[in-house]
Parts: sequence; structure tokens; C-alpha cells
Amino acid sequence: MTENPSQQPASTPELPTQYAPAEVEGKLYERWVERGYFTADPESEKPPYTIVIPPPNVTGSLHLGHAFQHTLMDALTRRKRMQGYEALWLPGMDHAGIATQNKVEQQLGEEGKSRHDLGREEFVDRVWQWKEEYGGKILGQMRRLGDGVDWSRERFTMDEGLSAAVQTVFKKMYDDELIYRAERIINWCPRCLTAISDIEVDYQDDDGELVSITYGEGDDTLVVATTRAETMLGDTAVAVHPDDERYAHLIGRRIKLPLTDRTIPVVADTHVDPEFGTGAVKVTPAHDPNDFAIGQRHGLESMTVMDERGVITVPGPFEGLDRFEARSAIVGALRGQGRIVAEKRPYVHSVGHCSRCRTTVEPRLSLQWWVKVETLAKAAGDAVRDGRVAIHPKEMEQRYFDWVDNLRDWCISRQLWWGHRIPVWYGPDGEVVCVGPDEQPPTGEGWTQDTDVLDTWFSSGLWPFSTLGWPEETPDLKKFYPTDVLLTGHDIIFFWVARMMMFGLYVMDGEVPFKTIALTGLVRDERGKKMSKSFGNVVDPLDWMDTYGSDAVRFTLARGANPGTDVPIGEDWVQASRNFANKIWNATRFAMMNGATVEGALPPVEQLSATDRWILSRLNKTVADVDAFYEDFQFAKLSDALYHFAWDEVFDWYVELSKTTFFAGGDQAKVSARVLGEVLDVTLRLLHPIVPFVTETLWTTLTGQESVVVADWPKDSGFRDDAAEKEIELVQQVVTEVRRFRSDQGLQPGQKVPAELDVTGTALAPHEAAIRQLLRLQPAGEGFHATATLPVAGARVALDLSGTIDVEAERKRLTKDLGAAEKEKAQANGKLGNEAFLAKAPDNVVDKIRGRLAKADADIERITAQLANLPQS
Repeated sequence: MTENPSQQPASTPELPTQYAPAEVEGKLYERWVERGYFTADPESEKPPYTIVIPPPNVTGSLHLGHAFQHTLMDALTRRKRMQGYEALWLPGMDHAGIATQNKVEQQLGEEGKSRHDLGREEFVDRVWQWKEEYGGKILGQMRRLGDGVDWSRERFTMDEGLSAAVQTVFKKMYDDELIYRAERIINWCPRCLTAISDIEVDYQDDDGELVSITYGEGDDTLVVATTRAETMLGDTAVAVHPDDERYAHLIGRRIKLPLTDRTIPVVADTHVDPEFGTGAVKVTPAHDPNDFAIGQRHGLESMTVMDERGVITVPGPFEGLDRFEARSAIVGALRGQGRIVAEKRPYVHSVGHCSRCRTTVEPRLSLQWWVKVETLAKAAGDAVRDGRVAIHPKEMEQRYFDWVDNLRDWCISRQLWWGHRIPVWYGPDGEVVCVGPDEQPPTGEGWTQDTDVLDTWFSSGLWPFSTLGWPEETPDLKKFYPTDVLLTGHDIIFFWVARMMMFGLYVMDGEVPFKTIALTGLVRDERGKKMSKSFGNVVDPLDWMDTYGSDAVRFTLARGANPGTDVPIGEDWVQASRNFANKIWNATRFAMMNGATVEGALPPVEQLSATDRWILSRLNKTVADVDAFYEDFQFAKLSDALYHFAWDEVFDWYVELSKTTFFAGGDQAKVSARVLGEVLDVTLRLLHPIVPFVTETLWTTLTGQESVVVADWPKDSGFRDDAAEKEIELVQQVVTEVRRFRSDQGLQPGQKVPAELDVTGTALAPHEAAIRQLLRLQPAGEGFHATATLPVAGARVALDLSGTIDVEAERKRLTKDLGAAEKEKAQANGKLGNEAFLAKAPDNVVDKIRGRLAKADADIERITAQLANLPQS
């Protein structure tokens, strides 16, 4: 049996008849914060437990994905706090460089201005003003959800401390030659006017056009195919495979580039697939990463043909045209010269789009800052391979390895004004100086700072240690690093998880940033469809919280959380969770009205009834199961276990089986009241991390204690009583079978029926009164005539249904149902006996018909038995 040190007050306050979440949730949350329950103490001798929140964008608001992950992180932290850990769940926000700058630029646009009208310094001030006025909306919404975060440690990726950490890491990596500046092909967004990383490019199938163009003149011609005809203005070669005999005579020669006055060489390169297309490819080193690599191998010139907005810059008839306008114009000009030998439209192909504004991304040669990732990525992979970091579920490991093992150097510079400015200064004579946070930048005429800012993921990659005060050796860093669990969606394993692993291992001398990576799926609608504004299926979790309460939303999300698996969710499920919260409320209120108490120790086992011993055995088994599920991040299974234990075993069976004891009063009623109090106390504590508000209200009322937030987590005492469990299973079997029979006979659940209940000499004997109560069985009085007899679990139940149902109407109904079942059986047998049908029909169709036959047989057996049990007229 479980320990319970709490003592009940002399008189128990009465609970309202109905639970009203809106009236209690806000008040309870503010009380928790004011009392400091979520504030971690670095001087505590308790073992630490740390989770850092994946920092939401300062531009964001709470969506179901946030609510989902926050519920799970909150559950983990609340449980550890109850287990005696110094639990820190650290909150904060990301400055979200591109997204935030876009917001403010849109605001300026409404005023008829651009950021250039303000200048860099004034624009950045304007962003800070926007952040103070509009940013952080999500933080207030987190309070609505019940997030037990330590608000005293709230961080922002642009705050003073984190900015110092960013500058320190940049300087260290620069000095270690892990950060360098180079001209390479990057992904460029002509709308956001900045470089973006590979993982910020979303690929989708677009309708395009594939055109085949003749290059060269006379005998020196070949055909290339392209979907981006506008880039031919920057071609500096045509490449063929060195073993392709069709073009052997052209290798090393120069051919005429159409629409220009230039000639370009034909080069041999093994990158070219001779079996694909014509086996010849145009090479535009400044506008394609593969072409850039070919250009590097062959010393080709790189010609940029468009500006940062995607406008053609090459002098001539196409200058000034947008890239897509130029594409059509160039194809038209080539067609006019007879150089188009084939056209395919629409040609569906994969095209990259900016993940933030959906603009088609332009590969572009650009001078940028890069992180050399080879050694960093290897360390990140090794930490998982050698077991220092566990990925859960384990099958997600390969996805992680596929990424870190093939990682290319990371472009970290962004052409923005909002963000951490790159701490590099350029001197008048070509000097380059990288400055740390405690160093003075060079001064004097001609010195300028790099205009770019760092990729947002650079600063958020430092999150596990920068938020704890690094680079200072703070008490927080000493106590709470490394963190314990990183819980996040599998979709940002590349964006964020791998970055934190690389930075943490590098900066913290090989110490991992977290011990476990628990990956979740994504929240989808009830049909499993991705939530999207364009689909019209996006749900604001605040709307559901307003209607059903935060606990209902939390329980629904947790109950769908299988590791790494997407979570479908619909309003019906939230409503069902609200019903569960109401059930907990009503059952606890009933129990307390009937004397349920936590006062004093549990009675000794010899004083407990079999029903008492059964529920205590089941209680301890549930504690053990829930603990095991938590350790395995099986939130769906632990929620389901709690749901069925609370609703089915406690409320629907134990409370109901104990009613006769309570109504009879006496010593046994006192014993069962104490057992019921124990069961409710432990059940509410088990439920608290998932549904904190309703459990807080009920537990404090039941126990008279301060708060369940700081109560002890239940422990499995090891108490089991297999004999009692088997005994109550027999009771459940009798009740379930007779209830099914009553339903089959068309009896209403509350309808009383005269019956004989013979349990003499069986384990059911002590439960006769409870069985009669649950089955609405009246004593068999004078004139009793058994019209149906059921042998169940060693008991005999004889029922007198005379006068309780219209026998003839019921016989007529059942006869009709029997005829329909027999007809269904005949049809199924007919098809299954037809060899021609079986030879042609798909296996799934045949299996379906076999299923119909099995169901028909079962229906015939059931209905025949019901007819036989009807009273004879």
C-alpha cells in the first residue's frame, strides 16, 4: 500500500456541485507562481532535473503544436518535482531574425516607409519597440495552459547575457578556424533579401517548362535541356561525360552561346550522367551548386546574371527583367532563332521555396560566413553512437545519423539588420579583426563592422548552456547543466537538435547538452491531415481551453502522444476529456460526501474487505505502470492507464461496489472510507502532471494540504493481492454478463427485476448485496417465476422477466433480426462457394465476405439464445 503522510482537517470543505475551469484555473496558476513552486534553487541539495523550453518565436502565438509539447514537458517536470528533484523548466523566446524583421518592415510599409528610410540603428530600435509591445504574446498563453516554468529565469536570444555567449562562441570558433568567410553558392530569397540555410528551404512540386536548346553552330552543336533558361546568360561551359563518344570530338573546343557574343568551352566531367537527357548539360557556376563544383574543377568563370531581387543585370535586351519574365522572353528569342528543338510543359519538378515567405529560392554565388562542420558533426554523431545521448524513440536514430553524417558546411550569415551582428571589423588596409565580448573593437578612420547578422539557429544552438549563464561559471550552470531531456518535434532534428549537439560538445569540453532527446510527432486534425490555414483546419487551442478547460486540452494531447508519431486531434476528443475531468470531480465529491478520508493510517490488511484489497492492489500496479511509461516517454499509454484506472476501476467499480458498505455504515464503512480516501489521494497525485488544475482543487480539498504541486509522488509499495483481484474479477464477470443479458432483453439500465442469486459456497458470497445493487435485482418474492436462468462464474442467476417486457413484441423483433442474419449468411456462403468468384475476387474482398459470414454466424447464435430465454406465452 502507498504511503500518505497527509492529515485531513476536522471538517472537509464542500465542493461545488459542478467543476467550472474558467473560475479556478487562472487563480490557481498565479498562486503557484507567487508561492515560488516553479522557481529552482541552485543551492539545493536535491538532485537536479532540467528541461529547457524550445524557444518559441517572439512573433508567435500558442498553437496546438506548442500546447502539445508544452503539456508533455510540463508533465515531466511536475512529476520530477514531486519526486524530490530540484526541477528547472527554463522558458524563453527566440528573436526570430527574418520573421521579426519582416513583421516590422510590413508595419513600416503601412506607413509608407522602408527600413532604409530609418537607417540601421533606428530600425533596430523600432524592432525592440515592437518586441516590447507585441512580442511575447505566447508567454501569457503559456500561463493559460498551466506551464510550470521558472519565470524568474526567462531568457531571450537577444538579451545581454545570451548576446555575450554568442559573441564568445563566434570568437572561439573563428580563432579555432572553424568559422571562415568564402564565396559559395547559397540559397537566396529575393523577397527576404538574405541567404537562408538548406534546412530553411521547402521543396515542392511546381509546374514548370523543360526546353531543349541547340548550342553552337554548324557541325559544332549539341543540345542541352533546362528548366531555367534565364540562367543561360551566365553559362561558362557545357559539360559532357569524358567517355561519351557522341561528344568526344567537341571536348576542349569552344562553341557559340546563343543570344550572346560569347563562346564557351565544352568540358569533360564525370558528374554528367550520359544516360540522362542528351548527355550534355549547361554549366552556370554562379547559379547552381553542382555547376559551381564543376566550375571549380575546371577553373571556369562564375558570372552572376541577376541582382538580389532576381532582376537580370546582363547588358542587352533582357536587362531589367524579373527572372521569370526573362525566362519567357529568352525562350521566345531562342524559338525565333530556331534553337528550341523540344518543349515540355507543364513539366512538374521539385522547386525550393523560402520556408518563411514561400518565394522561389534562387541559388546564388555569394560571399558569406560559414561554419566548418566536419569535426563538430562527427562529435555529435559519436555522442549518440556511444550512448552518452539517447534518442527516443530509438528508430529515430538513423534519421539523426543520416543528417549529421552528411552535413555540409553551414552558412551562418544573414543579410538582415535584426539579429546578432557578426563581430568582425575590416580595416582600411584589408585588416580583419574578430572581437570578443570583453574586447574593444578597433577604432580609427576606415574601420567598419561586417553588416551581416548571424543565422537565428546560431544563437538558439547555444540555448542549453547560454540560458544558464555561460560563459560565466554560474551556480545555475554548475547545478543544472547538462540538461536532462530535450523534448521536441522530429521536424526540427536538423534545425535545432543537431546544432545544439555540435555547439554543446564543442563549447562545454565534450559534455553533452542533454542526456535524452525525446522526439514527438506533429499534431494533425482528426482525419490525420496536416493543419494549415489553406486547409481551413487550424485550431486555436485557446478556443478549446475557453470551452472545455485547459485540463481537457492537456489530457487530449497527452493521450495521443505516442513517441515520434503524429497526433490526430479533434474537438470530440477534447469534449471527452472534459467529461473525464467532470467524472473525476463528481466521483471525488460523492466520495467525500460519503466520508472518504486521508486521516490516520490505513487499516491493517486483515481489516480490509476483498474489494478494499483489490483496489489497493490495482492502485499499486497502476503506480508501477505509470512510472514505467514515464521513463519510456509513453505519454499515451500512461494517460490511458490513468483514465481506465480512475474511471473504470475506481469510479465505476470500487465506488459502486462500496456503496452498500457505505450505506450500511459501521466499522467496515469507516475502513472502506479510509481506503477510498487513500485511492483518491494517490490517483489525484498520479493525474496531476497531466491535468494540474482539477487535481489541485480536489486534492487540497480532500487532504487539507498546501498544494499537490509540491506533494510527494506516489510510490509502489509492492502490495499485491492476486486472490482479491481474482475474486473481484468474478464479480465483474457476473455483473457484466447479466448486464449484457438485460440489454439484449431490452431492459432499461435502472429497471428492477425479481431474481434469485445463488452464490452459496463461492467467492461471490460476500458480494451478494453489491451484485444485486449493481444489477438492480430485487429479492424473489411470492409468485416468483424464473423465465431465464444464467450460470455465470459459478453463480446461478434466475430472472423473472414476466411483466417487465412485451414478450410477443420482443419475440417478433428477434425473429426479424434472426431472418436477416440467416439471409446474410446465405449470401456470404453463396459467394464463398462460387469458384469463379473466388478466382477473380481480390484477397481483401474475399476476407471481407468471410468476416460477414463469421458475424452472421455469431448473430444467429446470439439471437437464437435470446429467443430461447424469452418467457413462454
